[in-house]
Amino acid sequence: MPKYLTRAVWLLSLISLFTDLASEMLYPVMPLYLQSIGFSVFFIGLLEGVAEAVAGLSKGYFGQWSDRLGRRVPFVQWGYGLSALSKPLLAVLATPAWVLLARTLDRLGKGLRTGARDALLSDETTPADRGKVFGFHRSMDTLGAVLGPLAALGWLAAHPGQYRPLFLWAFVPGVVAVGITLVLRERRAMPSGRPVVPFWASFGYWRQAPPAYRRVVGGLLVFALFNSSDAFLLLLARQRGLSAPTVIGFYILYNLTYVFSAWPLGHLADRLGPRRLLVGGLLVFAGVYGGVALAHDLWAFGALFALYGLYAAATEGVGKAWVSTLCAKADTGAALGTFAGLSSLAALVASTGAGLLWQWYGPLPTFGLAAAVALGVAAYLARVRVGMVRA
Repeated sequence: MPKYLTRAVWLLSLISLFTDLASEMLYPVMPLYLQSIGFSVFFIGLLEGVAEAVAGLSKGYFGQWSDRLGRRVPFVQWGYGLSALSKPLLAVLATPAWVLLARTLDRLGKGLRTGARDALLSDETTPADRGKVFGFHRSMDTLGAVLGPLAALGWLAAHPGQYRPLFLWAFVPGVVAVGITLVLRERRAMPSGRPVVPFWASFGYWRQAPPAYRRVVGGLLVFALFNSSDAFLLLLARQRGLSAPTVIGFYILYNLTYVFSAWPLGHLADRLGPRRLLVGGLLVFAGVYGGVALAHDLWAFGALFALYGLYAAATEGVGKAWVSTLCAKADTGAALGTFAGLSSLAALVASTGAGLLWQWYGPLPTFGLAAAVALGVAAYLARVRVGMVRA
């Protein structure tokens, strides 16, 4: 077993696997379920955007709190606990306010754990292996995102249209994930000593961040402003005539591609540098969004969902690995939490805007605009000046 796959890396990866299994039992089903009970595309986009914004605000805040205390594990434990608790709540009522509450609780849990978890992963590795570690973690995380939809697909095949029991079943792997967090240990980090600022000021790190961090994260945030929720891809496939099981099947294909490519692409990022992987991933995204706006055939959607998995594998873990090299080590939680937080706030704009654009003009301009912005950001990141600022 490679030395960089430490006990903590394995445990964090298994925790993410079971949590994603629980979440992804519901994620591809959620937009189809909400639309089936009369929710509009705009509300689905708003729901996803608000939930991600809550996660965004809490990521920056709890990332700084984790740095101040020099502690990571308690944030991980409570964060995964809240996410597990949110699953059965979705089975209680199907009103917009209740769905929003349960979805927000899930995202609050994600915000509570994300900065601390990513800082734990970063502390467990060296710059030479950082891409491999984050890539391995994303592969395990996304393996759960394959098993979850498979479980949902099996349930719906046996019980067509019976969505609500899935929300109760999803509680089981969530509890397993929480149990694993109880045996997680950490190396005590040096407390930053900085005061914890309130939610609305939790992105103060941006002002003190190195210029390279602001340049790279700034470009990624422009892209995030137009990168709407994946729920729109699922809704488009359904609108184009694909059955609900077929849509979930393509979502599984997306995650399978992600699983098998995230770790190898993490290795490639360590050899070639994260910039090239990110630029390549954004170019793939532009191709997928440009293609899906015009696609109608089954084979076309299958190919585009597979390519979408390559895009995700080339950008998500690699992006975090790159950003973590553009800050001082003591600021890792705040830097990664601020990046994730601002990205989530941008997702509120992206998903709400996409819902409105779709409702007014249809899917073609919605996906076409995102593809054009991705091309522009890829060109910018290919030339932006950066440096390594670890200390």
